Amino acid sequence: MSIDDMFLLVDLSIRNPETLPKNPGAASNTSRKITLLSSDGGVFEVDKAVALESLRMKYYIDWNCADNGIHLPEVTSKILYKVIEYCKKHVESCKSDDCDADNNLKACDAEFVKVDQATLFDLILAAHYLDIKSLSILTCKTFLDMIRGKTQEEFETAFKLLMLVKC
Repeated sequence: MSIDDMFLLVDLSIRNPETLPKNPGAASNTSRKITLLSSDGGVFEVDKAVALESLRMKYYIDWNCADNGIHLPEVTSKILYKVIEYCKKHVESCKSDDCDADNNLKACDAEFVKVDQATLFDLILAAHYLDIKSLSILTCKTFLDMIRGKTQEEFETAFKLLMLVKC
């Protein structure tokens, strides 16, 4: 399967996840380690369960394209470290079904987004690129909370910063 075919499958599956064919050869062992390679050369080894929090990484893993590491050219080491931290907390919280774990996760999420504006924008972009829905919702909601009640000039300044980070 060529890379172009993979991107076509990813594009189709984002529009309609049911169209993604099942891959019977995909490994089901969740204790396997996955290597992630950031845009600035950082190398991170994570449990498969942590990597599966990202839909983009899930596709790489399901199609056996993660053996030599997953290259993430849109994510720096600093941001990838934070994203991995977020995913680890969410994987750990899914293992326990008690309310204290849910409350603890909400507190961890609130603490996680207490970052400077540039880092928050990088996290928004990374969440979108990696297709981590819960992180995308959390970071976008935090941005909206930041601009709520701002004047038009303050909003434009914040939005221009977001555009500068994106470019």
